[in-house]
Amino acid sequence: MAAPSLRLCLVDMNNGVPNEATRCFRRIFEAFEHKVVAANPGLSVSLVHVQPRNLGELPPREVDLVLSSGGPGAPTDGYDEAWCTGYRHFLDRVLSDNATGRRDATGLFVVCHSFEITVTHFGFAKLVPRSALKFGVFPAYVTDAGARSILFEPFDDRRLFTWEHRKYETVDLDEKMLHAQGGELLATESRPGGVDKGRGLMAFDFGPGIMGTQFHPEADRPGVLAWINRPDHAYAVKDAYGNDLYERMITTLKDPTRLARTYALAIPSWLEHRFNRIAEARGLNPIGPPEQDMRMFEAEAS
Repeated sequence: MAAPSLRLCLVDMNNGVPNEATRCFRRIFEAFEHKVVAANPGLSVSLVHVQPRNLGELPPREVDLVLSSGGPGAPTDGYDEAWCTGYRHFLDRVLSDNATGRRDATGLFVVCHSFEITVTHFGFAKLVPRSALKFGVFPAYVTDAGARSILFEPFDDRRLFTWEHRKYETVDLDEKMLHAQGGELLATESRPGGVDKGRGLMAFDFGPGIMGTQFHPEADRPGVLAWINRPDHAYAVKDAYGNDLYERMITTLKDPTRLARTYALAIPSWLEHRFNRIAEARGLNPIGPPEQDMRMFEAEAS
């Protein structure tokens, strides 16, 4: 009998441009691998890194857990090219395979650029250009459905802090169409009934097997600081939002209840849930919920 295995995939949408997010996703996968192997000695875990936009690579047919990244440019760039057509076929396959109820069907988590492609493909909301680039550390607000979800259940104050860098926003939700696909809206840019901070729809359960966020839950402290401490970027933040908000962003990076918590709990909670479905189907030992580790959030790249 073949040794049990787990197949991971990082879909890199950065179009060949170096990006801190790739390192962050790899660190999350590495911590997850350590945890599942500790619970399942002898489990073989493999990771494939594919680059659709610049190399035309797509996730392999046989894969268990996929994280799909953000990237530069418009989500319409190359939308009808072979790489994006193939990626959109992959979205349909993940949805249909999970709709059968198969416990070890592929799980997919999409972020920013990948999220925008997914919203456009399924068509239950509009993706439109923002009037200005939004970048920095900002709160997102969890919906009732989000509070019950595997992704945001740990955020009991119905708010989480996120790293954003986007020129687009998702608006005008067709709830009937989303629900028909088995999906839910999980987070928004503004708290319902609160101060209007924008109309963006920030996170979805897209339907069986696919979840994702407009923001970057993979962002760690070194990655954010590498971006925000560049003189041109620091000037841009201060120019757009003022020095006080810039200083609050820096302070947020030291607060364990803010961005560090998002890094520790959002994607790792999704990975835990999806792995435990696979474990049930394949006779593996499940893993426990993620714990926050500030040392991991703060650690420089090795």
